[in-house]
Amino acid sequence: MKSRKRVIASLLIFAAVFALGVAGFKIFGGREWSLLDSIYMTVITVATIGYGEVHDLSGNLPARVFSTAYILLSLGTIAFAVTSITAFIVEGELKNLLGRRKMDKEISKLDQHYIVCGGDETAQTIIQEMVSTKKKFVVIEPSKERLDKLAELGDFPFIQEDPLDDDVLLKGGIRRAKGILLSLPSDEANLFAVVTARSLNPSIRIVAKGIDVKSHGKMKRAGADYVVSPTFIGGMRMVSQMIRPAVVTFLDTMLREREEVLRFDEVHVGRESPLIGKTLSHCGLREKSGALLVAIQRGGEKGYIFNPAQATAIQEGDILIFIATPDSIREIEKA
Repeated sequence: MKSRKRVIASLLIFAAVFALGVAGFKIFGGREWSLLDSIYMTVITVATIGYGEVHDLSGNLPARVFSTAYILLSLGTIAFAVTSITAFIVEGELKNLLGRRKMDKEISKLDQHYIVCGGDETAQTIIQEMVSTKKKFVVIEPSKERLDKLAELGDFPFIQEDPLDDDVLLKGGIRRAKGILLSLPSDEANLFAVVTARSLNPSIRIVAKGIDVKSHGKMKRAGADYVVSPTFIGGMRMVSQMIRPAVVTFLDTMLREREEVLRFDEVHVGRESPLIGKTLSHCGLREKSGALLVAIQRGGEKGYIFNPAQATAIQEGDILIFIATPDSIREIEKA
């Protein structure tokens, strides 16, 4: 930032010195000096080319004094501008500026993506999962140190600004986003973010972190679709590891496997889906994609059809729940 300000300052100083030169040569040169002559003399003086004087100044003492002082001033200005621009390039700010513009353009093209607000340990897990499952997302975090640490998880777009700012969320494409995950340092910040996100996009799905269980109700009333307590989840995980270790080990293996990423995932059957009315045996989803269908949630119903029979027909609004790779899910979504 300091280098950028120095570059701007050097350019403004250069413009002022150039204007001073044109005015000085015009004033001290006399009537025979035209504006073009003054500009030309200023250019060759600043550039230290030394082509010679446009008009003879041997008998014009004020003009020669001005010319001498102006040469020294120009040398100082050029030196300051060169060092400022060099520092700007060496420190990487030019690269960061160009990279930022490219990233902003990339974010502006995102649609039906996810927004992750925060950069703590919870957000790190969220981002790692997003990268593993190849989801479209953008991270909003004001701390450069945290963003540098998050960058080790993969290549993804980010915005280094305050996620509680309306303009920043709009920059992140909240009105086009499918969902937003809030993992800010305090319940108050997450609650404020819930209200802000809901006001900017009434249809977006909001999942927030709630440190204090007592805050969950407030967040839901403010517009959160779901609130997650890290302490509650941690406690449940410890109990599960104690009483059903084989199941937990299986899930850990599925989540941590890097060569073949397997996840529980879901696909929504839209109004225009060609699968509507067809039975599972007729669709052949497993044969075509390799995904394992474990349950179906009928549209508008709370219950599930576990391990559905092959004769089960797919209906509009169904949510199909699979164990599958991200690539398999994309194949099913295309179908």
